[in-house]
Amino acid sequence: MENELNVLKKNRGILGKSRELSKFLGPAFIVSVAYIDPGNFATNISAGSQFNYTLLWVILWSNIMAIFLQSMSAKLGIATGHNLPEMCGMIFSKKANWFLWICAELAAMATDLAEFLGGTLGLYLLFKIPMIYAGLLTGLATYIIVYMEKYGQRIIEAIITTLVTVICIAYSMELFIAKPDWTAVGIHTLVPILPNGSAVLIAVSMLGATVMPHVIYLHSQLVQSRNHRNDSIKAKLSHLKMERIDIIIAMNIAFIVNAAMVIVSAAVFYKNGIAVDSIEQAHKSLEPLVGSLSSGIFGIALIASGLSSSAVGTLAGQTIMKGFVNLNIPLNVRRLITMTPAMVIICLGMNPMKALVLSQVALSFALPLAIIPMLLITSRKDLMGNLVNKPLTKTVGWIITCVIIGLNALLICLTFTGNV
Repeated sequence: MENELNVLKKNRGILGKSRELSKFLGPAFIVSVAYIDPGNFATNISAGSQFNYTLLWVILWSNIMAIFLQSMSAKLGIATGHNLPEMCGMIFSKKANWFLWICAELAAMATDLAEFLGGTLGLYLLFKIPMIYAGLLTGLATYIIVYMEKYGQRIIEAIITTLVTVICIAYSMELFIAKPDWTAVGIHTLVPILPNGSAVLIAVSMLGATVMPHVIYLHSQLVQSRNHRNDSIKAKLSHLKMERIDIIIAMNIAFIVNAAMVIVSAAVFYKNGIAVDSIEQAHKSLEPLVGSLSSGIFGIALIASGLSSSAVGTLAGQTIMKGFVNLNIPLNVRRLITMTPAMVIICLGMNPMKALVLSQVALSFALPLAIIPMLLITSRKDLMGNLVNKPLTKTVGWIITCVIIGLNALLICLTFTGNV
């Protein structure tokens, strides 16, 4: 009898902890969409089709960086009760904030460019809808998703999580169909290799597509919905603990999907000597190589990725525009401003794959401008209290920043010397 009571108490404890965790799950899943957006499709397909499995390690290390940076962003939001752009607006000079705002807006627009193009391409490839109309449909669908925020953040989280689930299922099926070399996958996930200058361009774009600046800003805002009036250190530490679990689950799901994109591309395209230079080519090539089911799944995943990430990009654009310089622009106008560049690219008929890869490189260059202010703020005890960065956290943060700046500098050197 006593054993049964102990088991019952243990089960109740587990159920209680599960219920407590479920209250905090959500923000990181919204953020994770940025790590599996159409920019990731473009960079990962390029990586796999051109360099086989050799750049898988970039996905692993980018994901580790992402977990660290998203944890820090969430910590900032929990400790201060404000998002990162708002904190920058409070403590930096007006000139510095205008500079940071302009760079952040350009990064948000580059993000939206990739996301809108992905959703548009998915509709075009799967349903043969002309690009211009597919773009308008993507914009409308994105607007509807973001509009649902009116009914609470939980609604947005449910919609985004559903779309992420679609992408995960789609790429799980792709992996099953592609039949990759798992030994090579294991080796190249752990062993860093950069075959040539072109691989550096792809590696930097993979980094920009994975560790994205706009969701560093956004995550510090999303955690506010779980912040309560209880400002005790115990409450904040509990919130941060739950948010870190949320981040680890969501980021590792994103890692698996990203790795699957590279693996499928290597197993299907590289194996058959096809260097893919457009998403349309990837879609068309899948059918004769591995069947119509695979190409259909690819199209569905692309639509889900485009719609979910467009909504997240628009939410991030709103946070950025309001926070740094306190621009009181109507919400719907802010949404339209963030969406406009993608629609212009679609109307001009540019090569979507090239635009996607270059947009991700631009994001890599914008990353330090999000990370450095965050490191400076989270290292101040007067702002963060007991959640201030410890010496090890500061060191890791600055190492990550230096690695990103170093890769960007290497890319510039290789570009000017004609080795890319």
